[in-house]
Amino acid sequence: MAKLVATRYASAIFEVGVELNKEEMFYEELKIISSNFEENEKFFKMLKTPILSKQEKKELIENIYKDKASLEIVNFLKVLIDKDRISIIREIVDIYKQLLNENKNEIQAIAITAVPMSEESLKELTYKLCEKTKKNVKVKNQVDPTVLGGVLVKMGNEEIDGTVKTKLEKLKKQLHQIIA
Repeated sequence: MAKLVATRYASAIFEVGVELNKEEMFYEELKIISSNFEENEKFFKMLKTPILSKQEKKELIENIYKDKASLEIVNFLKVLIDKDRISIIREIVDIYKQLLNENKNEIQAIAITAVPMSEESLKELTYKLCEKTKKNVKVKNQVDPTVLGGVLVKMGNEEIDGTVKTKLEKLKKQLHQIIA
């Protein structure tokens, strides 16, 4: 439910950004504001609490961000406060980034490996993913020793699991079925 709501808000502000040719700028502003909220938990809690009126919260946003963000983003934050949706700002930013990437025909991918990938391996994986998706893929390597070996690629809602850990789990399951 929260993702559906976040998608609606992200789509709305993204459309405004596209119309004004400010979609990149809006993303940067939203990302910074969301990070500010995460870094200053007390302030973020204050924006979510019913102790302050919506008007007081909007005045706070106006005073803090009027010189740091575009009028459209400040007004967007006020709408989130009016609709009691400021708590999903992180989800909105994440979905906005996906919309921005789709608009630029880009996909963000994470390649999870047990050890850091070499530059050559990363380039080869990027090339193969670009061929598969017919899009410009940006791959980041994330190290997780629990995968044991191989690679787990996450792109949006899609996962390509070629890890040793998963193969061992499947083998274990098959052995249990044979024994049982």
